[in-house]
Order: sequence, then C-alpha cells, then structure tokens
Amino acid sequence: MITEQLHFTGKVAIITGGGTGIGYATALQLARLGAHTVIASRGAAELEASAAQIREASLAQGKGECLAVPTDVKDEEAVCRLIQTAMDSFGRIDVLINNAGGTRMGPLESIPTRGWDAIFDLNVRSAYFCTREAGKHMIAQKSGAIVSISSSAGITGVKGGAHYSAAKSALQMFTKVTAAEWGRYGIRANCVAAGAISSPRAVAAWDVAGLGPETMGAGIPLRRTGTPDEIANMIVFMASDAASYISGQTIAVDGGPSLGGIPLED
Repeated sequence: MITEQLHFTGKVAIITGGGTGIGYATALQLARLGAHTVIASRGAAELEASAAQIREASLAQGKGECLAVPTDVKDEEAVCRLIQTAMDSFGRIDVLINNAGGTRMGPLESIPTRGWDAIFDLNVRSAYFCTREAGKHMIAQKSGAIVSISSSAGITGVKGGAHYSAAKSALQMFTKVTAAEWGRYGIRANCVAAGAISSPRAVAAWDVAGLGPETMGAGIPLRRTGTPDEIANMIVFMASDAASYISGQTIAVDGGPSLGGIPLED
C-alpha cells in the first residue's frame, strides 16, 4: 500500500535550508512520518527554534529526533562537518534534501560577476557539496534518495533572473547525471521545480516590491500562489519508497502552465 511506503521510521534525512519555509515544512512532515531529521541553515537561533518545534511534533507521536546543525552550505568544509555530524549522530544517511537556495533579481546588463557567482554558489555548488559528501555514505550502504529544490525558472527561465534561471537549470542537469551515475548503487535523484510559493521570506520580498500573493498568483492557472506544505508534499513523495522507480526527473509544482493564445473570460 502506498501509505506504508510513505513511512520513514528509522531513516535519517538531512534538509538544508531547514529552518524556514519549504525546508521547515519538509522536515516537519518527514519527522511526523518517523524520520530522524538533521536541519541546516546559517541562522543558529532560528534553526534551533525550528528544531524544537519539529522535536515537539515528532516526539509527541513517539517518532524520530531532530538535530539542528548551523551550516553555511556554500562553505565546503562546513558541509563536510554537517554530513559527518549526521553520521556520528545516527550512523546513516537515507535522504538528502538540497533545499537551500535563493536569488536577487536584476536585469542581465547590471548583474555583476560577483553576483552571478554568488547565485551559482548558493543554488548549485552547495548542492554539489552536499550530494558528493552524503553520496559517499549512500553508495556504501547501497541506497538513498536525493531531492533537490529547483524552480520553474530552471524550466522556462525568468526575465530579471538570468543567473538564477541558469543556476536552477544547471541543478536539474546535475540531478539527471547523478541519477544516471548512481542508480547502480540503489540511489535515486530527482528535482522539484517550485513555482511562486508564499513562504514567509518570499512574501516579505514581494511586499518590498509592492506586490502580494494575490498579484503574484493572478497569472497562474489555479489563480493563487502555492504553500510550503504543497512543495513539501511532493518532496516527501519523491524521497519515499512510493517513488521507488522515479529517478533523474524534474517535477514542476507550480499551479499549472501559463500559455499564450486567445484570452479567456473567467
């Protein structure tokens, strides 16, 4: 039964960017399904507060533990310490969620080299560090599931985000090649391409730009933005045994395609 395949009892999951938004929602769902979770982000106080909430939710059901490990995923040595901490604490790694990412939008002609590199460091290089290090242990145990969080920008591109679109597209190809190379070890790798999601940080950024969820969602077929839980639902599925024959794919969770053509009345 599919519900039985969504259990993570005894499994260990690392979630980068796990203190807020999509990462937190994912860690919370995995914990409630029985996983031991290791959440990582740069903000130590915020991260520990999130870990305490996850522990409370999971332990109330007699489920897994949650460990907060402050980490700058752009720092190779910090990522190595994160993976080793997970191994020292739980002895295995079953799931890796490469969720840390983000961007600052701007026209191509004004993106400095430093800004371009920073977006690739955060969205691609960090996933490479985490995948490589966690993958060593997954290869040894002959199993594992890796889910990286991309964006609809990585599929269609977005004006004002040449660097972000290119980075997320690179993440998707990195995922495809990882799946092809490591499938023989029983390791699956997939991407979830998120659309406009009303996470607290996204809403704050939209407010600064004079926008809001209603405006951002107006052009989406479902006429609304998504929630962190809706992305977490797909991440958990892709990490679970219910997706045991899915690998190397990028799945869009974006409220539907926006197409050209004749205007339609609501």
